Amino acid sequence: MLDFDKKIALPHKENDVLAVGELLIDMISADYDGDFAGKTFNKFFGGAPANIAMNVTKLGGHSIVASAVGQDGLGRFLINHLKQAGMDASYIQEVDYATSMVLVTKSKKSPTPIFYREADMHLSYTPELERALMASNIMHFSCWPISRMPVRQTVEKLIDLAKKERKLICFDPNYHPMIWQKGEDGVAYIKSLIEKVDIIKPSEDDAERLFGKDTYENHIAHFLRLGAKLVIMTLGKDGAVVSNGKETVRLKSLATDVVDTTGAGDAFWSGFYTAVVKGYTIREALNLGSAVSAYKLKHEGAVVELPKLPVIKQVYGI
Repeated sequence: MLDFDKKIALPHKENDVLAVGELLIDMISADYDGDFAGKTFNKFFGGAPANIAMNVTKLGGHSIVASAVGQDGLGRFLINHLKQAGMDASYIQEVDYATSMVLVTKSKKSPTPIFYREADMHLSYTPELERALMASNIMHFSCWPISRMPVRQTVEKLIDLAKKERKLICFDPNYHPMIWQKGEDGVAYIKSLIEKVDIIKPSEDDAERLFGKDTYENHIAHFLRLGAKLVIMTLGKDGAVVSNGKETVRLKSLATDVVDTTGAGDAFWSGFYTAVVKGYTIREALNLGSAVSAYKLKHEGAVVELPKLPVIKQVYGI
């Protein structure tokens, strides 16, 4: 059991977090437009694993992102963006498929994206990727890479090795039916995978898509029964509820000024991971995750200029 008032014992490793998954282009409309009628779209760097890895580095940790992009101009744009952020891009595989893209309209409500996927589905299991995992303490992944073959096989191999080597395995169950192969039961596959996961962080919407409408207490119980060791259920402006099966704690939102919600969940993961590897207890790490998320919410963009973790701690009185 993961005790809230204990540290997660982690050996010294060269790297803290290996984030595996999508690296892609976000094409976002220049105008507010709910039906893709606008003529102008602008390209942005996208992909939650890279957001998390870059944030961990800014906070004072060490992180690697593993993904696949095309041998094209968009792929080079993504790789150059990582390098300019001071990240190691050597685990970004360049493959003979077009770089993946998501088309999104600027919206004041939840936008409906259109997915164009190619290269991200072709991340291969290589000796270099295996060494990256062995050199790391935490493996992070989401629904995106496990939703398609052949990258799913790569993630499954990494999970099995991480389990064998007692790595901390963390999963963002951000299920969206549109990213799965038509006719495949993605919900059933996700449920079958949870027993291999240590920490899972669903939102209320994620849980509803997986288990149907219910209370957050019942949703948390579902995740625990399926084998997760720690469930962090995010509740938007109402903070989060966290349970290890024995104890449940409530985290109040620390956000006082919300400018842009993009990347807030990635910021939470980043703060939590950095605190865990820096030797904070799980309870302290959860509070620091909330603080990093609140700090990000005050700024526009998925990745912002974060101060080191001790500064975050001081700003929010943690």
